[in-house]
Formats: sequence, structure tokens, C-alpha cells
Amino acid sequence: MNKQQNLAKSYQSTETYSGVAYADPHSLITRMFDGALRKIAQAKGAIERNLIADKGELIGDAINIIGSLDACLDHEKGAEISKNLGDLYEYMIFTLASANINNDKRKLDEVSRLILEIKSAWVQIAPQHPQKVG
Repeated sequence: MNKQQNLAKSYQSTETYSGVAYADPHSLITRMFDGALRKIAQAKGAIERNLIADKGELIGDAINIIGSLDACLDHEKGAEISKNLGDLYEYMIFTLASANINNDKRKLDEVSRLILEIKSAWVQIAPQHPQKVG
């Protein structure tokens, strides 16, 4: 990796983690969805450019993010919804692993669509922040 790539990676790390300490849990989950979508899009580009090692790393990052989303589920409070999301996350991880093995951009697109659907529902249930009075 050359110096420019190192700087770009450092910037991305800083950009990714800035504000995380002050973010509410709902925002953190939204950021995780965004991060997974970004990694999948980058992996798709890596497949198109035949950058196999990069593709594997990016898909691995997306799998880790989805695994973290799964670990955030509260199976006691969430009951059936939590179980269904857990099953869906497991399916996405399996599908991403298959996409990695087969360089299958369609499977990457499928997982992106699933994440977008979940993210859309998640954004709809954003907690209401009380407005300041006075």
C-alpha cells in the first residue's frame, strides 16, 4: 500500500469514528447500515476491477458489520422481530460469503437491497427528540 492509500485509509477511519462517542444508539445502528452498504458497494467495484484481495477484505468488513448488527439484537425484548432479523442477518452473511467465493455482484446487490429495506424501516422508527422550550 502506498503513502496516498495509507492516508486515504486513515482519513476514512477518522471519518468513520468521529462523532461515534456522542451518537445515540439509533444513530449508531444507522451508521452501521451505511457502513455495510458502503463496503458492499466498494466490494462490487473491486470485483469489476479484478481486485480480488480488496474484494475479500471489503466483503469481510461487511460481514463483520452485519455480525455486529446481529449481536445488537435484544432477543428477550424483541421476541419474534429480533429472531426474524437474526435469521435475515445470518442469511446476508451466508450470501456475502457466497458472493466472495463466486465473485457474484448479483448477490452483493441482493444483500444491499435487504439492508436498504431494514434501514428504511429503522429510520422510520427514529426516537422523537424533545424540542427545547423557550
